[in-house]
Amino acid sequence: MKKTLWVRMAAPLAVFALIAAACSSDTTDTTAAPTTTAAPVEAEAMGTIVDVASDSGTFETLLAAADAAGLVETLQSDGPYTVFAPTDDAFAALPEGTVESLLADPETLADILLYHVVAGKVLAADVVGLESATTAQGSTVAITVDGGSVMVNEANVVATDIEASNGVIHVIDAVILPPAG
Repeated sequence: MKKTLWVRMAAPLAVFALIAAACSSDTTDTTAAPTTTAAPVEAEAMGTIVDVASDSGTFETLLAAADAAGLVETLQSDGPYTVFAPTDDAFAALPEGTVESLLADPETLADILLYHVVAGKVLAADVVGLESATTAQGSTVAITVDGGSVMVNEANVVATDIEASNGVIHVIDAVILPPAG
């Protein structure tokens, strides 16, 4: 059952990553909603979270991790999921050898990836009204809003509302870790 949930949550992560990459050039325009201009074109050809993340080219490490953890099928399933997707740069910022160690430990990797996924489609307008959210991993993440900045635990949300056919991706600049326990 836990592996099924991991799989269900991995897809949203991938989608989130792809959508974030696709919308990254829109992050400086605060007067218009980035997804509003991109959505009509993408809506018809929109793929799953995995498809969107893969097409972006910014989430290769996340996708490799989802594959190693056995979560790709989940992230390709109906969902909907909200994925707080760390970029390749976020994974690169981890201590040397961390990614390789995690890829060799699918169970721990799945726990970490599922900690980045929330059931349902939670758009940015809804995220900013939350103080926390329960993840697919079972623990909660803290959500902090300070002016125009939003943080999930200690990670900054750098792009939002990257939509996929089975959910939404919000791009974060760090890998977040579930509480030890």
